[in-house]
Amino acid sequence: MSDGFLMEVCVDSVESAINAERGGAGRIELCSSLLEGGITPSIGLLKVVKQYVRIPVFTMIRPRGGDFLYSDREVEVMKTDINLAKNHGADGLVLGALTEDGRVDTELCMELLAACRPLPVTFHRAFDMVRDPATSLETLITLGFERVLTSGCDSSVLEGLPVIKRLVEQAKGRIIIMPGGGISERNLQRILEGSGAQEFHCSARSSKDSAMKFRNSCVNMGASLSAPEYALKVTDVTKVRTLNAIAKNTL
Repeated sequence: MSDGFLMEVCVDSVESAINAERGGAGRIELCSSLLEGGITPSIGLLKVVKQYVRIPVFTMIRPRGGDFLYSDREVEVMKTDINLAKNHGADGLVLGALTEDGRVDTELCMELLAACRPLPVTFHRAFDMVRDPATSLETLITLGFERVLTSGCDSSVLEGLPVIKRLVEQAKGRIIIMPGGGISERNLQRILEGSGAQEFHCSARSSKDSAMKFRNSCVNMGASLSAPEYALKVTDVTKVRTLNAIAKNTL
C-alpha cells in the first residue's frame, strides 16, 4: 500500500485478472459467477491466474449464491476448497458465515479461520446482512479477520457511507474496513473522503461482445435473469487506471 491506499478488484476470468494488474490494482479477489455476487472459483482458474499476475490473489470461499447460512455438507465443501486454494497458490482467502438470526457464526468462522491459517482472511459482504454491524465488527476483530468488505449494510457504498464511516472510526486500525459495492469513477472520491477508508473494492468492468459469429437467440444457458448469452463482462484497464488515479489524488 505504498501510495497510501490499496485497490482490490474482483475478477472471474484470467483476462480480467491481467487487466486489473495492468490498470494498477494492488490485489485481486478471485471468484466465479460475479453475477451471483461471487462464488468459489475453480482450481484451474486460480492456477492459471497465478501464472499471469504478480499481485496477491485472494480466493473466494463461497459454495453457492444466496444466503450465508451453511449446512454441514456445505461446510465440508468450504473446508476442502480452503485446503485446495492454499495448496494451489492463493495468497489470502475471502469468506463469511452467519447464524439464522443474523449474527456472525462465531463457531464456524473459528473453524474456517483455523483451516485458512497462516493466510490472511477477509470477511466478505455477508457482513451487510448482519443484524447489528457494530457488534458484528467487534466479533470479527476478536476472531482475527484482517479486513471486512462492506457496502455499509445498504444497497451500495454510497447509501451506506454513514455506516462505513462509523465502522472505520470504531475499528481504530484493529481491522481494515474495505468499502465495496457500486464503486465507480463517479463516486470514488466522495466515498474515500467520506469514509476515511484506505482500501476499496470494485469490479471496474465493461461489456465485451462475444466473438461468436453463429448465434442461436432462442436458447439461454442460465435462468431468465442470467447475463446475456453473447456478452462478456471484463475488467476494463482504463477504468482501473482512472479509479487508481482518483484514489491517488484523494489520498
